[in-house]
Amino acid sequence: MGNKQSELIKTLTDKELLQNLYLTQLTILVIGIVISKWLTGRWFSPLDNIHFQIEHILMGFVIGLSVVFLELILYKILPSSWFDDGGINSRIFLKRSPLHILVLTVVIAFSEEFLFRGVLQTNFGLWIASFLFAIIHIRYLSNLFLFSFTVLLSISLGFLYYFTDNLLTVIVAHFTIDFILGLMIRYSKIK
Repeated sequence: MGNKQSELIKTLTDKELLQNLYLTQLTILVIGIVISKWLTGRWFSPLDNIHFQIEHILMGFVIGLSVVFLELILYKILPSSWFDDGGINSRIFLKRSPLHILVLTVVIAFSEEFLFRGVLQTNFGLWIASFLFAIIHIRYLSNLFLFSFTVLLSISLGFLYYFTDNLLTVIVAHFTIDFILGLMIRYSKIK
């Protein structure tokens, strides 16, 4: 599966890749909104769990930094093949401006956490939401390490949401991880 996806990605232009990324995130958000309406009778019920509490925002930021730090340590000590996603992350971030990386990672963090934490975890529990979160990151299914790391990350974000009951906390954590790693790819600090 990984090789097929990698080959498919190589056939896409940067514009097509970005269009697919934004379309995927829009689809995830729309699915979240529709499921929210179906389960709660309200389109945007997850937004009720966004609380602008500075300690929760800082907690999300610190958790995000911790994940980045752990990933960088693992990147130094483990074989590079363990981090091979078929070049997708490089294609997404390498030629983007920092502002575009900021926009991309805000969109990704918001849409994914709206669906997976705000809708699915709230209604079906941490384990189902975490499993589905890992599954949508299909490019990692052919790489046991990346898939396992994504599952553990999803469970960690799920526990963070469970303990804070604040969707903003996990959005900030998810954003921090993606934004910093995106910048590191952009400036060729990691591949």
